[in-house]
Amino acid sequence: MNAGSSAYQTKSAVLFIIFNRPGVTGQVFDKIKEARPPRLYIAADGARSNHDGETALCRETREVVGKIDWLCDVKTLFRTDNLGCKEAVSSAVTWFFQQEEEGIILEDDCLPANSFFEFCDELLELYRYDTRIRHITGCNLQQGKKWGAASYYFSNITHIWGWAGWRRVWKDYDKNLSRYSESEVKHQLENVFGHTMVVEAWVEIFKWVKAGEIDTWDYQYGFLNYFNNSLCIIPNQNLISNIGFGVSSTNTHNATDPNAAIPLEEMGSLTHPLYFLPEKQADFCTIDRDFNIAKRVERYNRPNRKLKRWFKSVFK
Repeated sequence: MNAGSSAYQTKSAVLFIIFNRPGVTGQVFDKIKEARPPRLYIAADGARSNHDGETALCRETREVVGKIDWLCDVKTLFRTDNLGCKEAVSSAVTWFFQQEEEGIILEDDCLPANSFFEFCDELLELYRYDTRIRHITGCNLQQGKKWGAASYYFSNITHIWGWAGWRRVWKDYDKNLSRYSESEVKHQLENVFGHTMVVEAWVEIFKWVKAGEIDTWDYQYGFLNYFNNSLCIIPNQNLISNIGFGVSSTNTHNATDPNAAIPLEEMGSLTHPLYFLPEKQADFCTIDRDFNIAKRVERYNRPNRKLKRWFKSVFK
């Protein structure tokens, strides 16, 4: 990879998904302009009728991405009605992969390092036909911890804050999880995770998604990769910073979240892992923070300790 000062120009097509935030959209678009993708797809959801002023914000956001100053093929998918996160994002990615075999996907709050584009280019090509690998992410949420001596490691977790992938994977995407049964999913997740509390947390999410109680698209993609025993690539340096945390965000409201606005790093030449195995401890560290597993274990064990003391007192 090029570690020099000039901006790398990507070979891959890029899908940019936007909505109603012209400020963060402009910052991310400036990084896309540096990378000068040869084909740019822009998808935008429509304004919500019950949100005052959102029509103007959506229009302003679309104007931001109209300032294309390099030679490229541009395609747009601008919705007039609001579809919501689940429908708008998943249909945009489907639209993208109907026209591209592979490519890079950025949402409006996922600020990329320039070397993110080269990272994706190289790995999309390297693993194009390797069905063990189903996802490439740019974000690293390990809070400075490195896993192995290579430039990236393998994970079972599918991070979607700046990612790249292939049509061969997305063609199996099932936004309603219609192929999977609640009666079987716990056992299958136990084959992925060795911790009871982690399995229970994911089973709860599966039920919510299956019942349509969460308006999102990404959990479904994660389950697809779990159930296909997939390996996902995570860089050992953080190449994506989520700058969208706060009150204007659809999902990430807490601006003090440790995953908010993690500083960007640039990556030099890639070194590749020798072993194709997921870093289970890295995955657990991420899930532990996201689901407060340690606290759940403590609450679970507290009555058990009392029960054990009671048994001892009765039978001593």
